[in-house]
Amino acid sequence: MTSATDLPVLVIGAGPIGLAAAAHLTDRGLDALVVEAGPSAGTAVREWGHVRLFSTWAELVDPAAEKLLAPTGWTRPDPAVYPDGADWAEQYLQPLADALGDKVRYHTTVTGVARAGRDRVVDSDRENQPFTVHLRHADGREERITAAAVIDASGTWTTPGPLGSDGLPALGEKTHAERISYRIPDLTDPAVRARYAGKRTAVVGSGASAFTALAALADLAQAEPGTHAVWILRRGITGSTFGGGTADQLPARGALGLAAKAAVENGHASALTGFRTAAVETSGSSGATLALVSEDGHRADDLDEVIVLTGLRPDLSFLTELRLGLDERLQAPTALAPLIDPNQHSCGTVYPHGVNELSHPEKGVHLVGTKSYGRAPSFLALTGYEQVRSIAAHLAGDHDAAQRVELTLPETGVCGGVGLYDQPDTQEAGGCCGDPVPVTTPVTISLSAPAGGGCC
Repeated sequence: MTSATDLPVLVIGAGPIGLAAAAHLTDRGLDALVVEAGPSAGTAVREWGHVRLFSTWAELVDPAAEKLLAPTGWTRPDPAVYPDGADWAEQYLQPLADALGDKVRYHTTVTGVARAGRDRVVDSDRENQPFTVHLRHADGREERITAAAVIDASGTWTTPGPLGSDGLPALGEKTHAERISYRIPDLTDPAVRARYAGKRTAVVGSGASAFTALAALADLAQAEPGTHAVWILRRGITGSTFGGGTADQLPARGALGLAAKAAVENGHASALTGFRTAAVETSGSSGATLALVSEDGHRADDLDEVIVLTGLRPDLSFLTELRLGLDERLQAPTALAPLIDPNQHSCGTVYPHGVNELSHPEKGVHLVGTKSYGRAPSFLALTGYEQVRSIAAHLAGDHDAAQRVELTLPETGVCGGVGLYDQPDTQEAGGCCGDPVPVTTPVTISLSAPAGGGCC
């Protein structure tokens, strides 16, 4: 049987964290193989290439990756500049993948991972077996390879959260799929611009992606009369609704929240709070528009389009034969989940973490990057780079380096409060974000002054 030392470490996904993992493994003298379902490095990043990141280049380049790129003549972009997704992919991710050469395979989808000759039930000699990985190529050809370890950096981009507030698709969501999008619209694309210009669009979500969409639609409204956004919020308006603002140590992220707030204040958007979507129906006498119907029967009528930005979730379908230790709520590694749980007070920094927090009962398997966060939001590239640095050190047998996790993240300037994370009508004592606005029925709110009760 082939020795595990002769086998590569399989990395799933040629995005920022997957390529960084390969760079760290290579730097440690380990053989890495990266498989990417798309046609190029950063396939998912390119799909949101029009969106500007709230991190600068200084926070987006992994040290081991830069070391690998140096001999190629690569020039690091201005560290103070905020790139968009396309810049990140074209100026960093693709050159890094090219530097890795034949260690990266494109058009290759992982369909299953298991222990060789062992399904998840079998204990006998399990940990001594390598991993078998089933692959499907673009031409339909199937392949099975063997790996010493597996680092899953496939992300969560392909599995966005649905419109329904219970985590399932709302009734009618699939029926009206042609008028529902799960991405921030690229309004520089003429076809996309025409889709939303002069239209009434619901934006469902409360994070940075929703802020970005609201700001974009507000800009469109200034050029295209009749354009209006209806911001659907499950919670009430609190001091943290619009993020950290000027208190956010990631200034670009703080500016997103301020832009969303300005969209409401300037009349380009209205906020509908305490609204938990249960169904999508036709609206109007002719049925030409859509309506969102809440769980308590309230309606948001006369909508032309719906943009759903309710977060992302991990695809675990190809890992079912592995013994993973995942938190029952977040679907994140059990040791990591308490550090990132949005149900708890989340002001300040994410505790530095590495291989200890990212290990599973199945030895040799690690979920990293946004996939390691499961359904939790607010992942930063710096976090992922530190994750794979620690894991690569561990796999190389340098356990001192693996334990030496050192990472300082910017203060978020925001928190999720305490108690139920997105419940609009629950007030808890002791929170740092002020008391939520009590909401018993959906309310349309026009804000004319900064919301109070901020923290951190």
